[in-house]
Amino acid sequence: MINSECVELEFFGGLPVFTLPGRGFGTMADWPGRVEVPDDVDGWAWRIDCAWWEGPGFLELFEAFIGTVDTEPMTALILGNWVTDQDMDKTAAEMFAPLIAVADRFPNLTALFLGDIAQEHHEISWIHQSDLAPLLRAFPKLTQFGVRGSENLRWEARSYPELRELTFQSGGLPPEVVRAVGACDFPALAELELYLGDSEYFGGSDVEDLAGILDGAGLPNLRYLGLRDDENADLTAAAVAHAPIVARLEILDLSLGTLGDEGAAALLAGQPLTHLKKLDLHHHFISEQMQERLRDALPGVELDLSDPQEEDMDGDEVWRYVAVSE
Repeated sequence: MINSECVELEFFGGLPVFTLPGRGFGTMADWPGRVEVPDDVDGWAWRIDCAWWEGPGFLELFEAFIGTVDTEPMTALILGNWVTDQDMDKTAAEMFAPLIAVADRFPNLTALFLGDIAQEHHEISWIHQSDLAPLLRAFPKLTQFGVRGSENLRWEARSYPELRELTFQSGGLPPEVVRAVGACDFPALAELELYLGDSEYFGGSDVEDLAGILDGAGLPNLRYLGLRDDENADLTAAAVAHAPIVARLEILDLSLGTLGDEGAAALLAGQPLTHLKKLDLHHHFISEQMQERLRDALPGVELDLSDPQEEDMDGDEVWRYVAVSE
């Protein structure tokens, strides 16, 4: 699983990441003399990345990359930061259009990540995403796909026979995207990770939106399910407690959200979870007493209850916050 908690990827597709053109890159006049690339192309996940606000734009860098690197043996590619002072408002579709145009030059590509943009470059909610259907259709052999950002994000509900890992990182995943994922057929998918996020940042999914995922009909081989960063984590946990998909999981991940005692009690009152290898609840609002109940009930399960949070009080109102929003 990617599971990077929205920081720049260091490994992807089972490979270490090599970034082009590299930090401190100045102008295109430096390319290719100053930019040294590895000879073992298939030994790296390649990231194209604008290092600074100033300097060459993403499309210029991508053109130089295509003209410099033998992409045929490449198995993993990351489209990183495209935000510069000239390209602040560019959409993901504008950035991946040149990749689609040369898709035949990536015959072995099986892992692709779109929008690996760190917070110091751009807040996750500011990333202008797009309809991903053209990109996924251009690379039908992908076994791993990840995307960061959710503004204007669209996902095509269809069969994805090759995908084995799918990740959506966002401050708020649009409910229509969640429903579309639940309507898909993923015969080989083993790992599914959704940052559901906050309704203030394009999220707002409820249990009904998750129904297609939780019934598991299109996910016969799923082993890891991450319903992370969820502002409705207690309600989600109550639905998960009785969801058919849980019986086939090895790892259940409800971390980074607003899970409290109500959701934890629902998990304990639902179907047995003792078959799980891991239950990840870190960044939570669960009391120490309820944490102890979870430990006692799941002695053979790796249980992550790290990073407990404190609720904020505003008069009579109680506020909990997800880990990733803006």
